[in-house]
Amino acid sequence: MKQMNVAALFSGGKDSTYAIYLAQQRGWTVDPLISIVPEHGESYMFHIPNIHLTEMLAEAMRLRHVEFTTEGKEEEELEDLKIALADRDIAGVITGAIASDYQTTRIDRLCHELGMRSFSPLWRWNQRHVLEDMAAAGFKTIIVGVYADGLDESWLGRELDENALKELDVIAEKYSINVSGEGGEFETLVIDGPNFFKKLEIVESTKHWEGTRGELRIKKARLIDK
Repeated sequence: MKQMNVAALFSGGKDSTYAIYLAQQRGWTVDPLISIVPEHGESYMFHIPNIHLTEMLAEAMRLRHVEFTTEGKEEEELEDLKIALADRDIAGVITGAIASDYQTTRIDRLCHELGMRSFSPLWRWNQRHVLEDMAAAGFKTIIVGVYADGLDESWLGRELDENALKELDVIAEKYSINVSGEGGEFETLVIDGPNFFKKLEIVESTKHWEGTRGELRIKKARLIDK
């Protein structure tokens, strides 16, 4: 498609980061990255774990970043996103949706109301292929949240490398989960990639585990040369 300017919803996770990369590969200008941050740590639509690192990750990609807060209430989140997107000189917005009709239909409707387009470069891709393609492109992704049977505390902080993907295949088959975490089974953080000018180094983090779910909470990080 021809050159165009688009915004991108950005969480720091694998799907939104890879969608940004694919847009750049098409020659699109991605500006700005928009992060929606729930005030109370809960959201129906948006990725939460370590959302505070999005500013640093945007800097690593040399992209402009803006942040908006939301109370995290269902449907009201869309109104907050509408405010974030309104009056911008953009043709549309990029999302990392793969299979979530809940998110995609709502964002499509919102974009229609604003007179812009919604782009989901990963939509309906084979979920295993998304993970493989990201790794092949040079992205380094770690798991920062697990919320499903078959995933224990040892997965927190683990890189999604070839061995991890093979284990995920077995777990997905046994427990009927989405191998890419699209159903909320796990959350990720991208720490390096081909469109990163610097990489993220985690300096201090803690694991929080409750029953069958947990998160890697990063307290301190920095950007370092590659």
